[in-house]
Parts: sequence; structure tokens; C-alpha cells
Amino acid sequence: MLLNLLKNNFGLKVLAVCLAVTAWAYFHLAAAPGTTAKFDQTLAVPIVVTGLRTGYQARYADKVATVVIEVPRNGTAVKPDQVQAVLDVSDLVDPGFHNVPVKIVSPDVAIRSLSPASVTLSLDRLEERVVPVSVDYVGDRRSIALSYDRFHDFERTIQLNYLGTIKLVMGLLPAMRERRAGHIINISSIAGKNALPNGAAYAASKWGLNGLSYSVAEELRGHNIRVSVICPGSTNTDLSPHAGKDTSKMLQPDDVAHAVAMLVTQTPQSFVSEIILRPTQKP
Repeated sequence: MLLNLLKNNFGLKVLAVCLAVTAWAYFHLAAAPGTTAKFDQTLAVPIVVTGLRTGYQARYADKVATVVIEVPRNGTAVKPDQVQAVLDVSDLVDPGFHNVPVKIVSPDVAIRSLSPASVTLSLDRLEERVVPVSVDYVGDRRSIALSYDRFHDFERTIQLNYLGTIKLVMGLLPAMRERRAGHIINISSIAGKNALPNGAAYAASKWGLNGLSYSVAEELRGHNIRVSVICPGSTNTDLSPHAGKDTSKMLQPDDVAHAVAMLVTQTPQSFVSEIILRPTQKP
């Protein structure tokens, strides 16, 4: 019946031909290897600061960038941890507010759009502020399987998780030593105590952070400065996916904040050098 209808109706013939051509183009061009057919993918990427000078602190409200990238239709979707949004403040020395462009770091993708394109941040000299307590946390995690030909991923993780904390501590110590008072609290991870599959760089940085905290604590005790490290277990944050886990059983950010409050309210003649914090029930 359909064939008879097509024979007697020229308009339907044209429509059928157009549909056939469209289907052929999609399956033979858009999906064929070597073609340029692409689709857009939207990613939510954390915005991080790089190039911050020792003795400075940068504060900003916009923490996440929305990035639209172009991906080959026959290609693999890009994971958020393969793209990084960076605020480069290496040229900034004057305290105050600065509008800094957001730069996307990823050699493998074409950027269609970026929001926000820039971020207003506040730059402060730490020496000009009295900071009795410093709570330091930075995090970045990726699998070694994603870094075979991207050694800079390992470098970036170590710089962010380990060297970033060292920079902040070194910026705070002159004022603390002058006042002969202060408490540095480093937020590490249970990955700094145990092996972490699919997170070798992350675990290595946290082991290093723990070693740093233990050593600096011994060095600064004579200056009346306390150094503590908190190693939380599975925590319900955006750092890693929680597939297959019951997030209600995971540690919550408030649990870690409670541990920090416990540390800073100790009596002056004592300090807890390390807290290992785990969920009551395994998630």
C-alpha cells in the first residue's frame, strides 16, 4: 500500500528521498572514522588558582566553570578531570580586587564556550593579617591510566595537593613565629595512610602531606605553634564519583569541620597531631 501511495504522490516521493539521504549521511558520514562530524559536550570544571606567590592569599566566589567542548561524534566523551580551569595570578603583586581571565588547560579538546570567562578575586598579603589558625585543604584525583602520555597530570596533582600546602604554610609561618602562637591544620586523606587504586598521584601527594605535617610539627613545637593533620575516609564531596556507595553513610563535610573545631579548642598545653576519621558504617 505504501509503495502504491509513493507511486501516485510526487511530494511523498521527494520526502522519502530526503529522509533516506539524511539517514545515509548520519550513519556513513557522522559516524565514519576520519570525518569531521562533531557534537557538543558540557562539563562542570573546578576553577583553581595557579602561580600564587608565597605570602599571598587569593579568595574568589566562582568555584566552577561551565565548559562546552567539541567532541568527534565517533570519539569518546571527555571526562571532567581531563579539563582544568585555571586562574593564573603569577603576575599579580598588588593586594586588592583583580579580574582574572579563566584559562582552560587541556591539549586534547576544542573549546566552544566558557562561562565565566573571567573571575574577580581578592588578593591579600598574609603578612598583613593575623592568622592564628590555618586550615589547609586542596584536592585533585585522577587515575594513572589516564596519564600514560600526560606526565603533567602527575606534576599538577603533586603541585596542587602537596606543594600548594607548603606554599600556604610558608606564607603563614613568619607571622605565627613572630606572635609565638598558631595552629596549622592540614586536611589530608585516609589515602595518605593506605594504598589507593586508581589514585596513585593523589595518594602519593597525601603521604607526602602527612610526612610534612609530622616533621613540621616537631620543628615548631618549641615556637608554641601546633601542627595537626586530619585524614578523613570516604567523604561525600565532589572530589570523586560515589557510584555504588550509600552517600548517607559517608562522612559529611560537617564531620570534618567538627574535627577541626575539636583541635582548635584544645587546652594550650596539648595538641592532637593526627586524626583518622572514618564513617561509622562502611558506605
